[in-house]
Amino acid sequence: MKIQSVDELAIKVAGDPELARRISEKPAETLAGLAAPLQSDVWIYRIVVIALGLTVVLAVIGGILLTSMTKDVPELLVALGSAAVGALAGLLAPSPARGT
Repeated sequence: MKIQSVDELAIKVAGDPELARRISEKPAETLAGLAAPLQSDVWIYRIVVIALGLTVVLAVIGGILLTSMTKDVPELLVALGSAAVGALAGLLAPSPARGT
């Protein structure tokens, strides 16, 4: 079970002497292992990237189909595609180097 708040950690440590011992011996490693799922679950990122990618592809295909039928492309479709591209760029771009 992953810990998501300090309150949950306190309750878990109070009820688990083994966890308290591990925290006192190797605090950084033990707490990193208890981090929230978003810090360690790669499937969450994969699902988000796939969903955003599908949104971009569907927006592009929809825009092409509507244009080929000589209809206007709704602003909502353009906004969805643009937002999905921006979100993908933010997720996939490398993080800037931490303080120098």
